[in-house]
Amino acid sequence: MSHKYHVRQLVRLLHARMGEARGSSGAVFEVTRLMPADQTGEVSYRIKASGGLEQAVREGEIGPR
Repeated sequence: MSHKYHVRQLVRLLHARMGEARGSSGAVFEVTRLMPADQTGEVSYRIKASGGLEQAVREGEIGPR
C-alpha cells in the first residue's frame, strides 16, 4: 500500500485517542515522516502538532485538512 499523504502536508486526527484531550480530534498536524506498513498492510505516519508534540498514527486515523 502506498502513502496517501506526504511529508509537510497538514492533516487532522479523525478521532481523539483514549487519554488525549477532547480537542485533539480535528486538531491540525503536520506529517513529518512516512513509515512502513504494519502487519495488517496499513501504512503509518509520524505527525507533529504545532506545539511540538509528535506521535505515530495509522493512515486510517487521519484525514486531509
